[in-house]
Amino acid sequence: MATKKPVSDYSESSIRVLKGLEPVKQRPGMYTRTENPLHIIQEVIDNAADEALGGNCNTIIVTQNADGSVTVEDDGRGIPVGLHPEEGVPTVEIVFTRLHAGGKFDKGKGGAYAFSGGLHGVGVSVTNALSKRLEITVWRKEPNGTGLHHLVFEHGDVVEPLNSVVAPRDAKKSGTKVTVWPDAKYFDTAAISQIELQRLLRSKAVLLPGVSVTLNNAKTGESQTWQYNDGLRGYLTEALAQSTDGETLIPLFEGEQFAGPDAEGFAEGEGASWVVAWTEQGAVVRESYVNLIPTPNGGTHESGLRDGLYGAVKNFVEMHSLLPKGVKLLPEDVFARVSFVLSAKVLDPQFQGQIKERLNSRDAVRLVSTFSKPALELWLNHHVDYGKKLAELVIKQAQSRLRSAQKVEKKKSSGVAVLPGKLTDCESTDTERTELFLVEGDSAGGSAKMGRDKEFQAILPLRGKVLNSWETDKDRLFANNEIHDISVAIGVDPHTPNDTPDLSGLRYGKICILSDADVDGSHIQVLLLTLFFRHFPALIANGNICIARPPLYRVDAPARGKKPIQKLYALDDGELVAIEDKLRKDGLKEGAWSISRFKGLGEMNAEQLWETTMNPDTRRLLPVALGGYGLHESAARFNMLMGKGEAAARRAWIEEHGNEAEADI
Repeated sequence: MATKKPVSDYSESSIRVLKGLEPVKQRPGMYTRTENPLHIIQEVIDNAADEALGGNCNTIIVTQNADGSVTVEDDGRGIPVGLHPEEGVPTVEIVFTRLHAGGKFDKGKGGAYAFSGGLHGVGVSVTNALSKRLEITVWRKEPNGTGLHHLVFEHGDVVEPLNSVVAPRDAKKSGTKVTVWPDAKYFDTAAISQIELQRLLRSKAVLLPGVSVTLNNAKTGESQTWQYNDGLRGYLTEALAQSTDGETLIPLFEGEQFAGPDAEGFAEGEGASWVVAWTEQGAVVRESYVNLIPTPNGGTHESGLRDGLYGAVKNFVEMHSLLPKGVKLLPEDVFARVSFVLSAKVLDPQFQGQIKERLNSRDAVRLVSTFSKPALELWLNHHVDYGKKLAELVIKQAQSRLRSAQKVEKKKSSGVAVLPGKLTDCESTDTERTELFLVEGDSAGGSAKMGRDKEFQAILPLRGKVLNSWETDKDRLFANNEIHDISVAIGVDPHTPNDTPDLSGLRYGKICILSDADVDGSHIQVLLLTLFFRHFPALIANGNICIARPPLYRVDAPARGKKPIQKLYALDDGELVAIEDKLRKDGLKEGAWSISRFKGLGEMNAEQLWETTMNPDTRRLLPVALGGYGLHESAARFNMLMGKGEAAARRAWIEEHGNEAEADI
């Protein structure tokens, strides 16, 4: 007789609460890049740079020591070392051991950091969590001399408590020195890329004119120092000289503007500085920063610069009647041959993920666009000859784009199946730009149609839940109307991983699943992902499939000080908690803001749906890829979840992972 498999105990003791730095050690990839330890060192460098950004630091020295550790030293004010008024332990210890503690949350007048790269408050505490050892020395100016303070951690825990002495009265040193021994077990390799480290430090020097940034290598004895007094212009000129053999079409256009105390809708000091160049040949150079943090994946500040440049050039071209008949300028025509270095200052920067590679702050689009457009427009009208040269370049780009689109149209025009009647198509046929949104429900489809950009966004509303197609034969797929319409709309026939499908008929570069932000919406996502994984795998392999991420909550915050009324959106409960924490830190009393929960996409009007979910500048679109799973492992997972004969395996999996689910009640 078979013995019954014991059921795992699920009781109060099954719920584990991660404390202190445990979450970082359990899931380091959620907090930092784990390819190598550069990012945890960057967190320390960023703190020194924030001191320089506030005018409190002139020198930053980074030393790669012979034992594999890295030391970062600055001559700033020094991290506060006194007892924290609320916690009763040394403040410097809190900074390195608490995930949500730091000097960068208080952005009001008198705050320690009006503008800084830190927002999440998990920076150097992550560095400490993922290090075998971390030593801190702080020099603080005190009435009777300089206080010298020393503190040591191992694996995130204090092993040498804060030790303080007073240096002689004439000692005037202040600053912070942090030495980090990264723990190799958390990283793919312990080796830090020299090129990336040099690029990082050089960028800090570029963005902090007059500040000296030094990199010492104790192993090789080499030392490099960067100090730029000509800032962004010198940096871009140098970079262009290395990357292109062509000269710039017009002299470098540079400018900066920051909001004053009476600025409408922006906090005092917010703004940007930029240098822009157009070249006819060679590689383009594009670098952007927010409060000195490099943003290699761009974000909303770059979108603002693109909008500003496009608006200025478009107005100049129209004013001088330079546009040929039948040619329409698009933002990418102006942006195609542009090189730039952009440095934005944003009061409350919101980044995508803890590693801060992309800026998500929606206000940054308007901020940079508002300041850059008038400046370039004025410059072009004062330098008409250069303006006409630039107009000639962007018109040439537009004509090239149009010719390319016409070629594609000819190839597609013969033998195309009749498109489904409920498809609202877009005007463009350029698959580099076009997007199809598969929208849950007719009402949401209506909002999406009204809110979309009809130039490049198409809408296909879906009624009800799509068929679970995991075990449906390819030849029987088209018996289902929804799947038939999807296949015809995208222009690709069903296929298997072993086929070589013809993708020449693909009509959209991005196919975006847009469903409610609730459990039913997630189910529809899974059904559509099953369809694409099983019957259109080439689209997943090519990166054509994406998931749109509509918000679950809207928070309405009242005006405060110079800040206007705000509408903030949260994807989930975690983001809602973060927004409420931030509003409290901004000085709003509990209950001063109101929270609305979207029951579905149909509750969102066209403007809200565009702003939060469809606008390429402000949305958070999630690309679909296999990630760390191989094809066979992914297929096995789909089979277990979607196969009709897998009920027992599903039940066992749910029992094993049930405590990880968050109920949407």
